[in-house]
Amino acid sequence: MRAFLASAIGVACTAALVLPTGAVAAPAAEPAPAPPGSTQSLPLAPLVPEGPGTDRAAGTAPRGLPPRDVRPFSLVGVVWDDADAELHGTVQVRTRPTGSAGWSGWQDVETHNHDHAADLGTAEREAGRVRGSTAPLWVGDSDGVEVRVRPEGADGVRAATPTPLPAGLRLELVDPGDDPPAGSRVDDDTTTNTEAETDAVDDPRTTTAVVLSAEEALSSAVNADLAPLGATEVPALSRAETEEEVAFLGAKPHIGPRPRIVTRKGWGADEKLRERSFVYTKRVKAAFVHHSATGNNYTCSQAPSVLRSIYRYHVKSSGWRDFGYNFAVDKCGNIYEGRAGGVAKPVLGAHTLGFNTNSTGIAVLGTYSKSKPPTAVVNGVARLTAWKLGLYGADPRAKTTLKSGGGNRYKKGTKVKLNVISGHRDGYVTDCPGGRLYSKLGATRTASARLQGR
Repeated sequence: MRAFLASAIGVACTAALVLPTGAVAAPAAEPAPAPPGSTQSLPLAPLVPEGPGTDRAAGTAPRGLPPRDVRPFSLVGVVWDDADAELHGTVQVRTRPTGSAGWSGWQDVETHNHDHAADLGTAEREAGRVRGSTAPLWVGDSDGVEVRVRPEGADGVRAATPTPLPAGLRLELVDPGDDPPAGSRVDDDTTTNTEAETDAVDDPRTTTAVVLSAEEALSSAVNADLAPLGATEVPALSRAETEEEVAFLGAKPHIGPRPRIVTRKGWGADEKLRERSFVYTKRVKAAFVHHSATGNNYTCSQAPSVLRSIYRYHVKSSGWRDFGYNFAVDKCGNIYEGRAGGVAKPVLGAHTLGFNTNSTGIAVLGTYSKSKPPTAVVNGVARLTAWKLGLYGADPRAKTTLKSGGGNRYKKGTKVKLNVISGHRDGYVTDCPGGRLYSKLGATRTASARLQGR
C-alpha cells in the first residue's frame, strides 16, 4: 500500500498489470462476450415553422422527431457537430414506457452542458471526435419517443428573431444493457454505511477466481492495492485502518475512513468503450461537486444502469475518452468509481471546463435545481472527500489556488482562489450543481473535515 500511495501522490502514474493470487486474465483466444448496451442516433428534421422570423434555411426553424417506435432505451440526449457551439433554446422529449400504450408528459432536457468537458487544448478535447451535447436525461425503459427543439425567439417573445440552432442535431437513445450477473450490492434506501457497520459490508477480498478481459484487467489493476483484481467494490475501512495505511507519510494524517466504493466492474462498465490508456494530473487540490442533470426518476438499484448510460453517452455520443466524472454518488449515498485510472490516484477528468487539472469531479446522480438532495447525498460526498482529499493533505474547509484552463468565468491562465470543496458554478457560469445541492456544500465541508479529525 505504501508503494501504491507513493506513486499516487504527486506524480503521474502508469498502470501495471498485476494479477493477484486466484485472479486470471481471459485467454486471448477466448472470444469476449458481446458488450452490453447500444446507442440509436436519429437525425432531427425541421418541423413546421412556428412564430415570426423562423427560416428553415437559416437553421432557425424548430427541429425534432415525430412520435415513433424505436428499440428499447432508457436515456436520451441531443448532440450536434460543433463542440464549441451552444444550443440556445429548449429541448423537450416525451417517451412511451416499454409495453405501454400511454405516453409520458413533456420533459425538459438541460441544454447547457458544454461546461462539463475536457479542458481546451488538451488531447481529449482536440481529438477531433468531440461533439456538442445536452445533458442526458434518464427516462427509464422505453420504446417510443418524440422530441422537439426550439431556438430562442421561436415563440416571438424572447428575441426579435430566433437564434440559429447548431448544425447536425441528432437524438441519442441509449440502452444501458443488463446489469452484470454478479454485480456489487447497492443499497436502495437512504441509509449509508457507518464505521460501525463496516464489518457487515461484503468483502470482495474473498474472491477466489475471476476471469477478465485485457481491458477489464487494466482497469481493475490500478486499484489492486485496495481490492483484488476483478473486485466489484473497494471495501470500507475504519479510520484507524485508513490512518495505518498512510502512516508512512510522517505526521499523523488528517484523513477520513475509506468509504465503500463500487468499482467500474461493480456497475458493469464496458471497458472496450473507453480509450485504453489512463491520464493523470499531479495531485488533487480540490473537489468539484456536480449534479448529473439526468432527473431524479430512478431507484438506487437502477444507479448502475444510469451510470452505464451516462458512460456510453459521454463516449459514444459526446466523443469523450471515458466517463467524464471521477466519482458518482447516488441519492442513497452509494459511491461509485467513475473515470478509469484508480480511485486513489489523481486521474484527469472531464467535469469542470477550465479546472480539471489537480482536481477531482463528483457527480451526484439526479437534478437538484429545485429538488432538495437527501441527507444521504451530503453524507456520501462528505465521506468520499474526507478520504480522497485526505490522501493529498487537503483540508475540506480551506481554500486552494487553481490555474484556469479557460472558460466563461475565468480567462485561461488566471490563478483562482477556490474552496477545496467547490460547486461547479464556482469555476464556471452554470446552474450546476443546482441551487439546492449547492446550498448544502457548507454542511458537506464541515462533515468532511470532522471525518478527517479536524
